[in-house]
Amino acid sequence: MPQMKWTAFALSMAIAAGVISLSHCSAIAANETTPWRHAVTSIGTPKYSKGFKQFDYVNPDAPKGGLVRLPDTGSFDTLNPILRKGTPPAGLGLVYERLMVQSLDETVTEYGLIAEAIQFPKDFAWVKFRINPEAKWHDGTPITAEDVVWSFNTIKENNPRYRYYYKNVVKAEATAKREVLFTFDTKNNLELPNIVGQVMVLPKHWWTGKNADGEQRDITKTTLEPPLGSGPYKIGKVNAGRSITYERVADYWGKDLNVNIGSNNFDQIRYEVFLDETVALEALKGDQIDRRQEATAKLWATAYDIPAVQRGWMKKQEFTQPSNASGLMAAFIPNLRKEKFQDRRVRQALNYALDFESLNRDLFFDLYSRIDSYYYDTALSARGLPKGQELSILNEFAEELPEGLLQTPYKNPVAKDNRQLRENLRKANDLLKAAGYVRKGDQLVHAKTGEPLTIEYLLNGNRFEKIGLRYQAALARLGIEMTLRPVDTSQYVNRVRARDFDMIYTGWVQSLRPGNEQREYWGSAAAEKPTSSNYAGIKNPLIDKLIERLIISKDYEELKAATRALDRVLLWNSYVIPGWTSPEDRYVVWDRFSHPQPLPQYSIGFPTIWWFDKEKAAKIAKERAE
Repeated sequence: MPQMKWTAFALSMAIAAGVISLSHCSAIAANETTPWRHAVTSIGTPKYSKGFKQFDYVNPDAPKGGLVRLPDTGSFDTLNPILRKGTPPAGLGLVYERLMVQSLDETVTEYGLIAEAIQFPKDFAWVKFRINPEAKWHDGTPITAEDVVWSFNTIKENNPRYRYYYKNVVKAEATAKREVLFTFDTKNNLELPNIVGQVMVLPKHWWTGKNADGEQRDITKTTLEPPLGSGPYKIGKVNAGRSITYERVADYWGKDLNVNIGSNNFDQIRYEVFLDETVALEALKGDQIDRRQEATAKLWATAYDIPAVQRGWMKKQEFTQPSNASGLMAAFIPNLRKEKFQDRRVRQALNYALDFESLNRDLFFDLYSRIDSYYYDTALSARGLPKGQELSILNEFAEELPEGLLQTPYKNPVAKDNRQLRENLRKANDLLKAAGYVRKGDQLVHAKTGEPLTIEYLLNGNRFEKIGLRYQAALARLGIEMTLRPVDTSQYVNRVRARDFDMIYTGWVQSLRPGNEQREYWGSAAAEKPTSSNYAGIKNPLIDKLIERLIISKDYEELKAATRALDRVLLWNSYVIPGWTSPEDRYVVWDRFSHPQPLPQYSIGFPTIWWFDKEKAAKIAKERAE
């Protein structure tokens, strides 16, 4: 049906007659004044113009076929993709799709997938998507605007993280069979169209229908019934908690879209579950899996001097692309919900006690650098003393700034030798005394309550146990008793969600365009949400205000300045004991696979744009048989 044209008089008469509602007025006006776009970005302009043939970084002639076997450390107990309870398997995103898809050689630019076009006004008060008429579920049913609205409302209702992430989206409504309008409660948030484009679309008719046994499905519960999807893969064989295989969909509706050319090349992608990293390593050596990321420096340096590597059947590969796309804070995180960690001086003392230089030398083979920013190694990091626009933003909150913040840049303690190590421990001891602690024999206790300062360090498995033992010994010199508590993945996840820990080691990966997710990471309202990423329990009104200041930045230069201001305040408060990282992601892989050259700037795109190389596989098989 052709789009109806409305004059002001006709529009007012239609409202009076009840032909249309006031809620649709903005949508009608949008169609008159706002262009449909093929892409959306919150930084600069999209690289690829309308009608582009393919992304530059893919091989459009990549062969289809083959199997890739990957490890999943932990387990899974549900195939429901949206709940925070239960643990879904790795790779479930292969089954479902989103409205838009991000290119891998741009920072925050998305192009049409389920949505063929996007529309939004200059003040970013709403966003509208037009669904591709070819989009369909694996059962052949068309994807509709009703699916999108139902998906958004269901995800927001049943997952606290997304409820918080999409808090500014107050309404989703179908304005036509293939059009969906999302209305915001704020204006000039440049990120909102992008993050709404990330909505996972689910089949309403399947989730509200019945299974093969005639039982009503319930999306609020976990399930091991393979769900219906629309993506390039569907779920094949499932061995609950052990393995899951995804099979390429031969008649996938979107296989010829420009955003999919050269992608989704494997016939099968299988994830094998390992509860222990050592077992996963041995499975790789035994050719039970094809590829493994090696996150342990010692293993990278010493564990792969084996015949398969020496003969070239297995390759050690290093990639810097992921670090180009993101900042990182990985850290020991004390639980501020517990009184013993609420004094900043205690947290500072814990940082002075960590001897990173010895860890790097003895355990990490000097492969790591210490993290000194919540947006480490990006242009968003606070450096030196504040100046320019960052200083102007901080001065907006001058009365709330902690004393000394503008005069003292953040620096991690350094112990290059025993003298510096002893000096750091003396500083830690002084901070603990100032916080009210005294030594009684070998134990540090609070002078008023007599409560000893003890820390249970909760570990996900045993990978960090040697590091924990080093930290434990250093804290013992201060009279602090640290207990290491390694548990399996399921227990770890449940305890972190319940905030049942003293200290954990984990972190946050940051995009180059921070936005709404910062509320989830550091916002006061997220501190008491069991499923939020505010693991530390940070509650600070100044940080809340800086997050909102960041979100409403009018351009990228202002965003960078606001992020640096937020970073500076987070660092000054010593909420975490910063850890370490490396600019390279390290993998060991059986050399049966190939990838485009060069790889995209911000991702290695595995397994999406890689493919099974029959010649390489045949060569390995022949040489092993000889």
